[in-house]
Amino acid sequence: MSSTAASAGTESPVEAESSRESESVPETVAGSLSEKQLRIYEHLRSNVDDRTYFKSRLIAEELGLSAKEVGANIRGVREAETDLTIEKWGYSSGTTWMVE
Repeated sequence: MSSTAASAGTESPVEAESSRESESVPETVAGSLSEKQLRIYEHLRSNVDDRTYFKSRLIAEELGLSAKEVGANIRGVREAETDLTIEKWGYSSGTTWMVE
């Protein structure tokens, strides 16, 4: 009966969000990152095809964080085993990250 309810679209918003996250983020990545690190990872992952360089300040603006929070949390994203290569690139007018 529950499979009928699920197929009828009665999935709760929390369950729907959880299933979307698990589809877009590998489980090994999601399990090794904090909530802020996961948000940064998802932002970089969703934009890496369009851009190579990301400023901490601009990431912060888009995610509602401070540039300092991005800088502190991107280290965890860099060290996690993800499909992204993140390299600290420049310091002029804020830190820039090269992402591939």
